Amino acid sequence: MVSFIVRFKFAAEERDEIAEILRQLAEASRKEPGCVSYIPHQVEDDPDTVVIYEQYKDAKALAAHRASDHFQKLAVGGLFQRMRDRAVENLTALN
Repeated sequence: MVSFIVRFKFAAEERDEIAEILRQLAEASRKEPGCVSYIPHQVEDDPDTVVIYEQYKDAKALAAHRASDHFQKLAVGGLFQRMRDRAVENLTALN
């Protein structure tokens, strides 16, 4: 299992557009056969910060996600172009 959190910071005036991009990206990503979980969150006390919790069954599934048309269009061509800051935290499950 591959799990991680991506944290983005966006401009306040783009909040509605970012929310729509995330809705589309989550909907498409959840349909991928290797996607276990894809959940975007808005930080309660910082509405310009978005956190996405993602899980994929393996590294191959994650690579397929990143190569997908919807990721290239919505994340690379949308979110990444508008972000002010980005951080990724890779996670290891405690069994």
